[in-house]
Amino acid sequence: MEVDGAQFSATLQWWAGGLYALALFFALRLAPWRRLRGERLHVFLGACVCLLLLWSLRIQAMDGVYFHFLGVTSVTLIFGWSLAVVATSLALVGVILNGAAEWNDFAFNALLAGVLPITLTQVVLVLVRSLLPRNFFIYVLVNGFLTGALSALAAAYAVVGLLLASGAQGLPALQAILLPFFPLMFFPEGFINGWLMTVLVAFRPHWVYSFADEDYINGK
Repeated sequence: MEVDGAQFSATLQWWAGGLYALALFFALRLAPWRRLRGERLHVFLGACVCLLLLWSLRIQAMDGVYFHFLGVTSVTLIFGWSLAVVATSLALVGVILNGAAEWNDFAFNALLAGVLPITLTQVVLVLVRSLLPRNFFIYVLVNGFLTGALSALAAAYAVVGLLLASGAQGLPALQAILLPFFPLMFFPEGFINGWLMTVLVAFRPHWVYSFADEDYINGK
């Protein structure tokens, strides 16, 4: 989900810009740039284009709130936290240049649709690796399907919390218009991410940084 930044105060916009700048600083500093060579660079750029197209296909859920599929769980599993933050930032710049959003929306949406679900995906990946067996079906079902749905749901509730805390929307309007549709929105998000990761780890496992044949298949 994305929001219209114009409905928030200038102070809140500065805070969002500062938090995003901090996240981007660490992403650029920690990103494994050497990994983006040859074929993997093409995959990364292709992922940015796919996010741009996916985020451009949006519908207005209510005034100042827009819904689209995120797809960031797959990007995080393929490239890792740092490169996923960079990819979503580039995609959002493309969406703005395409006229689908405004620059004052950038920081809010980079945090809500990018940094937050990306971070949640990375945290779940670490927890699953630590607590559960390294199994192909666990990877696809938990890290792909379940995490894809949960990360999108977390981003959506973060939008709701931001709208309520800022006074941009009231709880009755959110309960009547937005919240009832959350369950319908996020099953497809989980399906898209789970399906994509299933295809990639089956046919192009060397593209996926978080998956290794030795751990999930050959070693079993």
